[in-house]
Amino acid sequence: MTFGTRLREAMDIRGPMCAGIDPHPGLMDTWGLTDSADGLEKFAMAAVEGFASRVAAVKPQSAFFERHGAKGIAVLERVIAESRAAGALVVLDVKRGDIGSTAQAYADAYLDQNSPLAADAITASPYLGFGSLMPMIDTAIANDAGVFVLALTSNPEGPDVQHAMTADGCTVAGSILSEIRSRNAGAHPLGSIGAVVGATIDDTGEDFAINGPLLVPGIGAQGGTADDVRRIFAGSLRNVLPSSSREILAAGPDRASLRAAADQEASVFTRLLGT
Repeated sequence: MTFGTRLREAMDIRGPMCAGIDPHPGLMDTWGLTDSADGLEKFAMAAVEGFASRVAAVKPQSAFFERHGAKGIAVLERVIAESRAAGALVVLDVKRGDIGSTAQAYADAYLDQNSPLAADAITASPYLGFGSLMPMIDTAIANDAGVFVLALTSNPEGPDVQHAMTADGCTVAGSILSEIRSRNAGAHPLGSIGAVVGATIDDTGEDFAINGPLLVPGIGAQGGTADDVRRIFAGSLRNVLPSSSREILAAGPDRASLRAAADQEASVFTRLLGT
């Protein structure tokens, strides 16, 4: 099945929640773990064991694994494999963006299902031009995987680029959403190319009906709420995949507490999104 089909099914069955796995040094410290490859593995696997069997998707942040070198990448490979074995889709948060053969190499690393780092989807940056993402998008489609394209992010620097006007009279973010909409045309029940839209952005007037998933980070500890999601995505709520990381991870290291926190977050958005 396509990524969009699998994600729709997972959201309908498990509820619309993506749980982040962000082994931030500060969080590891609160769990009583050292900032080391060993601490990283204990943290990440506790998260996998706590909620990968419960949520529709998990989102490991690659940078927190990469900072531990080869041992950290080995842990990331294990997180991907065991999360998928538990039934969760894995959205690898790598935010890659490059051109030509380099973009293809990133695609091969993360989206070719023969790779040890193969995920169900990745995040990608379109700010070298949307066309620069085509190696990733084409490889994703060929492997029944997905790509979540950064569109409107919550960081304060984002609007300088994302709200800028193009020669066609629309915003840069609007042009990205339009490109995604075009790639998803005719897909059923859901396209495999999604957009990343932060939960704490102001009202933008953009059209989020892209026939694809809307990955919405920033829920919980970063300030995003269910009311924010309702406000921003009023016409596209069914396709929203809220993402919460530190709000859930703060419940660790106890697996049962992590599971309860993930269930609680999922239940809020199941009610809100009507799934």
